[in-house]
Amino acid sequence: MNNPLVTVYVTNHNYGRYLKRAVDSLLIQSLQDFELIVIDDGSTDDSRQVIESYYSGHPKINIIYQQNKGLNVTNNIALRVARGTYIMRLDADDYLDENALLLMSNKLEEDKGLGLIFPDYFLVDADENILGLERRHTFEKDVSMLDQPAHGACTMIRRDFLLEVGGYDESFSCQDGYDLWLKFTAKYRVANINLPLFYYRQHGANLTRNEDRLLTTRAAMKELHANENHPALPTIAILPVRGTKTSQGNLAMQPLGDKRVIDWLIEEALQSKAIDMLVVTTSDEAIRNHVEEKYQNNPRFLYQQRPSQQARLNVGLSETVQFILDQPAVTELQPQAIMLLSIEFPFVTANNMTDAVNTLQIFHADSVVSVRPDSDMFFQHHGQGLQPILGMNRFTRLEREALFRHAGGLSVTRTTSFAEHQAFISGQVSHIVVSQQAAHAIRSEYDMTIARLLAARQPANETRM
Repeated sequence: MNNPLVTVYVTNHNYGRYLKRAVDSLLIQSLQDFELIVIDDGSTDDSRQVIESYYSGHPKINIIYQQNKGLNVTNNIALRVARGTYIMRLDADDYLDENALLLMSNKLEEDKGLGLIFPDYFLVDADENILGLERRHTFEKDVSMLDQPAHGACTMIRRDFLLEVGGYDESFSCQDGYDLWLKFTAKYRVANINLPLFYYRQHGANLTRNEDRLLTTRAAMKELHANENHPALPTIAILPVRGTKTSQGNLAMQPLGDKRVIDWLIEEALQSKAIDMLVVTTSDEAIRNHVEEKYQNNPRFLYQQRPSQQARLNVGLSETVQFILDQPAVTELQPQAIMLLSIEFPFVTANNMTDAVNTLQIFHADSVVSVRPDSDMFFQHHGQGLQPILGMNRFTRLEREALFRHAGGLSVTRTTSFAEHQAFISGQVSHIVVSQQAAHAIRSEYDMTIARLLAARQPANETRM
């Protein structure tokens, strides 16, 4: 018996309501040279009855029942069982366009050096009402920085290449697509098809709605990948403090939970695996006395008196950065990357800081900024009233029109890039997404009230992500 061209596996855990739609979308494909593996991962709903009622004994379908093992273990089980030249996962709550397998496999057949291919997609609700169309960049001509991964499911992969990179890392329980993306883009070419070929269902149980878990897992994947494939990047972090005043006094010295605002950032920076030296610089005497008393014995901490003229509100930070780089202790370190922190964002974490440096390395960026994706509608006034910018009221969402808001006050740049441009954000700029808490800025008494509520929720000695 000849091996099929494509192996598709459907992963299911308590999606009995949607499972038949997913499987049926495969059985009606215009390309029929495929095998289908249905893996039920310990469902407790009616999934087994759905599978047995419709698909038991079907010549194209192999059914596997297992106890709940998680996504990446399941992916590797499918990889071991698969016989196809190409392999693709379909989640049980999504479904395919009838030409999806044909169009994606044709692209891989035409280009033997291509590692994986992925399409655009429709967003649908629980009842299959179409909510929007997500269009990716055209990779052949638009993409030079590969920091926007393909969707984990409905991505067709050359099976031999997937075996060569070692399959899926079972220490991670989610974000298999991101792990795969990092492995593949380091070794093989990837491409997309600018056609919507699957339907991605939006509902309350979606894994992607658990943002903290998603962001933490992605950061851990990048750390592993950076450690395995990139040399350490000597990095200094600079925390410049002007002595910003609120109605209650100096922001840096305000109490926040069981410590002061400035201590939140300093303690996290000193925990970051990516930071070799933290430099706090200010012309404020109270801040100087506080940080020197508390941190002067830490070998990775340096206080540097900041000239008062550099602390003025109308003076940019480039002068301060260059001033720090010229200090003998910093010159001796020979930093290859510079991180800039902001006192207004005390909830930025050690994990965020490490993630930013890893991102700089992995994607060969010149700079990295912390952001929040912003899906709100923005308007401009053109004299005749407000108009939505970037066509944000359209049904089709173009990846090149996605908006990101600089949030978290964290940025990293290569020392060489800073020397060339005398600007902190320059060249090719990548990004990390930070949590809503890390993105919280203290710029008013209202913001401080919220910050104190957030700090009160933080258990003592808890590692923040």
